[in-house]
Amino acid sequence: MLSYLWAGIVVVSLVCAVFTGNLTATSAAAIEGASAAVNTVVGIAGAMLLWGGVMETMRRSGINAKIAKLLRPLLDRLFPNQRNNPAVIEAISANVSANLLGLGNVATPFGLAAMRKMKNGDTATADQCMLVVLNASSIQLIPTTIAAVRGSLGATEPFDILVPVWITSLAALSAGVLSARLMAKR
Repeated sequence: MLSYLWAGIVVVSLVCAVFTGNLTATSAAAIEGASAAVNTVVGIAGAMLLWGGVMETMRRSGINAKIAKLLRPLLDRLFPNQRNNPAVIEAISANVSANLLGLGNVATPFGLAAMRKMKNGDTATADQCMLVVLNASSIQLIPTTIAAVRGSLGATEPFDILVPVWITSLAALSAGVLSARLMAKR
C-alpha cells in the first residue's frame, strides 16, 4: 500500500512539474534531496553502530543482567506477571536501556525477544501492552539518534535539546503508563 502511495506522489509531482514548466527544477531538487539523504544516513550510521556495539558488549559481558537487577523493582511493578521470569525481565531491561540511550533501532530486537517470551495465545497480555507503551513513549536520557541527526546537519551543539527531551519523555511515559494501567483494569 505504501509503495502505491509513494508512486502516486511521484507521478503527481512529475505531472505538476510538466504543467508548470518546472521539470528541470523538480529533477534537480530530487537529485539534491537524494544526495542529502545519503549524507544524513552516513552521518547517523557511525553513532548507531557505536551504540549498537556498546549494547552488544553490555549484553555479552553481563552488564545487561546487572542493569536488569538494578531495574528489577521498577520492572516488577510495571510487569507484575513476569516477576518469576528472569529471561523476560533481562530482555525488557535491555530494551529499556537502549531506549534510555536514544537507540530505538537497537532496542527493537530486545523488545521483540521479550514479546516472544511473554506470548500467551493470540491476545496481547497487559504486560505486552505495557512494553509497547514503554517503547512508544521512548523515554530517553541521552537522545543519541536525534543528536547524531542534528550533528550531521550542522548543529553546533547537538545535545542542547536534553532538557526538552527529558520533559517530553517523562510526560509521554507518565501518560502512557497511566493509560495502560487504566485500560488493563477494564
